[in-house]
Amino acid sequence: MNNPKGPSTETHEVFNQPPALENHNLFDTDIPLKELLAREGGGWGEERVRHLGAILGRPEWIARGFQANDCPPTFHSHDRFGHRVDEVAFHPAYHDLMTLAVDAGLPTLPWTDPQPGAHVVRMALSYLYSQVEAGSGCPLTMTFAAVPTLRQLSPQAGPWLQKLLHGRYDPANAPIERKQGVTIGMAMTEKQGGTDVRANTSRAEPQQGELYRLTGHKWFCSAPMCDAFLVLAQASGGLTCFLMPRWCPDGRKNRLQVQRLKEKMGNRSNASAEVEFRDALAWRLGEEGRGVATIIEMVALTRYDCMIGSTALMRQAVAQVTHHIAHRSVLGKRLIDQPLMQNVVADLCLEVEGALAMTGRVARALDNPSQESERLLLRIATAVGKYWICKRATSQIGEAQECLGGAGYVEESILARLYREAPVNSIWEGSGNVQCLDLLRALARTPEVAEVFMGELGQARGGHRLFDAHLDRLGQLMIERGEMEYRGRRVMERLALSFQAAQLIRAGNETLVDAFCRSRLAANHGYCFGNLSSGIDCRAIIERARPTVGL
Repeated sequence: MNNPKGPSTETHEVFNQPPALENHNLFDTDIPLKELLAREGGGWGEERVRHLGAILGRPEWIARGFQANDCPPTFHSHDRFGHRVDEVAFHPAYHDLMTLAVDAGLPTLPWTDPQPGAHVVRMALSYLYSQVEAGSGCPLTMTFAAVPTLRQLSPQAGPWLQKLLHGRYDPANAPIERKQGVTIGMAMTEKQGGTDVRANTSRAEPQQGELYRLTGHKWFCSAPMCDAFLVLAQASGGLTCFLMPRWCPDGRKNRLQVQRLKEKMGNRSNASAEVEFRDALAWRLGEEGRGVATIIEMVALTRYDCMIGSTALMRQAVAQVTHHIAHRSVLGKRLIDQPLMQNVVADLCLEVEGALAMTGRVARALDNPSQESERLLLRIATAVGKYWICKRATSQIGEAQECLGGAGYVEESILARLYREAPVNSIWEGSGNVQCLDLLRALARTPEVAEVFMGELGQARGGHRLFDAHLDRLGQLMIERGEMEYRGRRVMERLALSFQAAQLIRAGNETLVDAFCRSRLAANHGYCFGNLSSGIDCRAIIERARPTVGL
């Protein structure tokens, strides 16, 4: 009998799929972050962080993160009349996100409101923002990190600081006098040297006072649309730091030329360029020959922001996975109720717990720069955290993708973007080996940093038997200085795990402490995720991390 309504166009019913993870507050659904904010002295900023978390959980802002990455920046060397402009164009979503971040205080909060806990609050804001869009974090972090250097040095930096601290995002390609706010970039590496900036060949010729002319190149210049850059070049007295504007004081375009944009594996919303200086104007910052010492605090802060960024990527991966397994059923049983999946996902959650606790402790140290012990702690903790957290992010996010199967591998899922983004934080601002060598240099030149670091760990002694045993082994490892460079990564790993465990012990959640120590400090622990020992309350760990949306 013929169907009077005609043939059906439906082939199947869509079911057993999780609802979209949206319309939720990223802060309110993150128990570890809420606890950390209060524990590390940032409780006064809770409403500020909550406000940003609510915005970032809205579908339209999540969509902007995808749009900024799906439509990467494009470079235009000349305008339609033939004038050299060296301009990079971005999707409107990128500018929306930058405006949101600057308004929230990501580049400015600790400098404009330097009350106790300001770095912790700013860390929480950046951590939430980077979960939705990480690429624009590059100009944000460089602008943030440039402030201490600009404050201490040349009077020429005064107008730049004033506009920077005004806290307005103004993307116009125009001289500083015509802008409401500015962003500051950094360009150090060259083709022949890379990390070895002392091999730089760009040269600086003095003109008058602090004014120089620079000729040379930079192989990596991230965010080339920043209004000015801290750059390194060789002056007669050696490698020196300079502030190079995109526009000269007389209103003419500076002789800074973009050669091309890099095609990168990830970090697609952010423009990274190769540039050349053709007798470009720049002001000297600090003394000639003191370029590395001048720029080093900016470098240290950007490394710290890499810790925040990688932790944020891992948190977003865990949010997606825990949400997925709470709704998805396999063989008639929800994934969240299946023991093997619990083992894997709880392990992924532990990685975020440790990374967040470590990053929060570094933020608290930044909030207390006048305390010598905190300053010395930062000297090691930043290198250790940058090495370990950034390196772990890639494998953690890869495992998270596997939990979703093919749904985690396609571009419609944010996990594919997170996976491409993760390696950049390990590579930029000093790769893993660079961090190891930096640690060894600090131990050799300033022995007291080891005492302060071990003292920090010692405060957690007695919190777990495996931690105490690990601490004893670590103490012996630090004494045995033979082949220290060869064993640099082993030392880094032990320091990182012990620091994370110490912070979790201090936080006081016994379930987390036991799971972390048994999975990461035991002599026979496994390196693949999902090797947790029997008796660990995986479900409790997962529920701490799971955004309760759609149930």
